[in-house]
Amino acid sequence: MTTLFISAFLLGLIFNAAPGAVFAETVRQGVRGGYRPALAVQLGSLVGDALWAVLGLVGIGLLLQLDWLRWPIGVAGTLYLLWLARDAWRAASVEFLVAGDAGVTQRSATRAGVLLSVTNPQNIAYWAALGSAMGAVGVHDPSATDYGIFFAGFMVSSVVWAFVCAAIVDRLFARAGQQWAKLTYRLCAVAFVALALGTLRDLIAPAELQPAKAKAGVSAPK
Repeated sequence: MTTLFISAFLLGLIFNAAPGAVFAETVRQGVRGGYRPALAVQLGSLVGDALWAVLGLVGIGLLLQLDWLRWPIGVAGTLYLLWLARDAWRAASVEFLVAGDAGVTQRSATRAGVLLSVTNPQNIAYWAALGSAMGAVGVHDPSATDYGIFFAGFMVSSVVWAFVCAAIVDRLFARAGQQWAKLTYRLCAVAFVALALGTLRDLIAPAELQPAKAKAGVSAPK
């Protein structure tokens, strides 16, 4: 059980540390509002992480490989990423205070984290590979207890990473100047567009490539 918990904890760190839309939004919110909005994005993303984890653990993750479910999720995620890109680019052209801006609300930051995590189609492939991941640590016929331990390990690592990531972002941008903050916003906008295009590429790619990625242990960018 200890080995399973540690394995799930490490897999959770890899999952969360992979740069992606949630990290880009954490930087975007943190550069303007500091630690709390950055943390709110990370904590909000835990809602989606927990949702996908539960679906994967009960076996629904395999059903979500179906195109009629994968496409709506992927398209919704792509549109939201493009909206964030537009919002970040426009915000870079507006004068604002760096760190502690009253315009940044924890509620909006949390909502962004939730939406980005829930609409990330890469999570489908990640959790579809759950069976092989558990088999790699010797659990070939997992019980409800094994699933619970794996889920606990994954979520503990996700919570730990949320605080660590927010602290890192806050520390890096605590003394950011106006020009540096605007450059960061534009870089985030470019990252959102790139992630949106990547999502579309994965949706258009032949369906048989998706399970191959999952078996290869490709982590979902966060």
